[in-house]
Amino acid sequence: MEYLFEMRGINKSFPGVRALNNVDLAVKPGEVVGLLGENGAGKSTLMKVLAGVYKHEAGTVEWQGSPVKFHTIQDANKAGISLIFQELNNCPNLNPLDNLFLGRERFLKGSPFLNYPAQRAKALELFEYLGIQVDLDQSIGMMSTAIQQMIEIAKALLTDVKLLIMDEPTSSLSNKETAMLFKVIRELKAKGISIIFISHKLNEVFEITDRVVVLRDGENAGEIDPKVDSMDRLISLMVGRELSTLFTRRQNDNLGEEVFRVEGISGPPMVKEVSFNLKKGEILGVAGLIGAGRTEMARMIIGADPKVRGKVFIDGQQVKIKSPADAVKAGIAYLPEDRKHQALILPMSVRENLTMAIHGLVMRLGMFISAGKENAVTDSYIATLGIKVSDREQIVNNLSGGNQQKVVIAKWLATKPRILILDEPTRGIDVAAKAEVHRMISGLADQGVSIILISSELPEVLALSDRILVMHEGRVKAILNGADASQETIMSAALVAEAEEVVA
Repeated sequence: MEYLFEMRGINKSFPGVRALNNVDLAVKPGEVVGLLGENGAGKSTLMKVLAGVYKHEAGTVEWQGSPVKFHTIQDANKAGISLIFQELNNCPNLNPLDNLFLGRERFLKGSPFLNYPAQRAKALELFEYLGIQVDLDQSIGMMSTAIQQMIEIAKALLTDVKLLIMDEPTSSLSNKETAMLFKVIRELKAKGISIIFISHKLNEVFEITDRVVVLRDGENAGEIDPKVDSMDRLISLMVGRELSTLFTRRQNDNLGEEVFRVEGISGPPMVKEVSFNLKKGEILGVAGLIGAGRTEMARMIIGADPKVRGKVFIDGQQVKIKSPADAVKAGIAYLPEDRKHQALILPMSVRENLTMAIHGLVMRLGMFISAGKENAVTDSYIATLGIKVSDREQIVNNLSGGNQQKVVIAKWLATKPRILILDEPTRGIDVAAKAEVHRMISGLADQGVSIILISSELPEVLALSDRILVMHEGRVKAILNGADASQETIMSAALVAEAEEVVA
């Protein structure tokens, strides 16, 4: 048996869209294959066809040399296929233990009762293997997206897996957690387990894969050998053109006066005495490992989570922010890391999502929403950000991940913020869209918007930031000058708890 599975001539359509057109993919046992393409290229759709989530209209699938048709994801699981979805697939009200063993429960021998000690011991073993610390008694919805992502990976490792499909597994992980995941991937490969690795982080693709298959517009665009071919060659296959602007370091020597300051913000479970300032037109990058408290700090600033102490100043005047609505009124906008659960209402249209934060600005006679104003604002941002939609009334849930992210960005830009907090703004976005977002962030800063950029991608932080705030276990460990910082200096501060605070 040369291939673990082969997909030949796969076609899949959705209303008005041909998602896959005559696509081929084959993977050998113990092979790590990268599957790349822009948002909407068909990567996730192809994997959902393989895993039994979607039914294809044409083509064949062979599993271990025999034709198969998986009618459900349970059928695929039984065959040895495990898929880690790009979007988190958990029950936020349950704890990690219940999420991990949901549908995979372990019972006491000869009894209908759950074997909790065995489940707990296995969970702790898996989390130690993945190099993370997880509170087994806390609701998973209260945990960071990065921890939730690692729990999804742990779920996949519970099964007798032959093929592990990872759809953007490192989108919320820092360098340290990614390195731990790659160690796991290499160990699985050594055991003969095949892996399909979908990611927009091209450096990771070149590091971990044996071969890369590229899709473009729902069709095969070609393959590369990461040991021989260049990143430029890969990008060219993905987008159909050269792309030289990705991670181009920003230059800005004309920062204005201080417009925003945080003093001693603290709150459970991990934010401790965080202080920093922000100048007009400045991009302040925020780096740190999982559990460093970056997102928690941002949510306390905008009043989404309670703080026990700390002050926020705008233009030197203290402001009381007790809710996100207060933050918007003060000129602060926050783009959360989990767009589907915290930023969008998926069954609603692009227009409704994009304008929901500015109803006060699109009113007619102070009482009614003006359809004309709504349409004008929506069309303006669709054009400005290049959001790919059939029209402004298209349902957001039917957009690709990258275009959904652009809708979220447009939603908050429409509030005309003075201070913009971006939490993982390029998570799950393809290489071309990422370059567009980078240009947009730089352009906003050049126009005088002050930006706090939280990102797990150190090249992104280094490329865009004027200064870089590094957090460790809820505290500020260093504030570095962007021009002088490096991945090594950032990681040194992020990893060493005893590091002295360094302020540029």
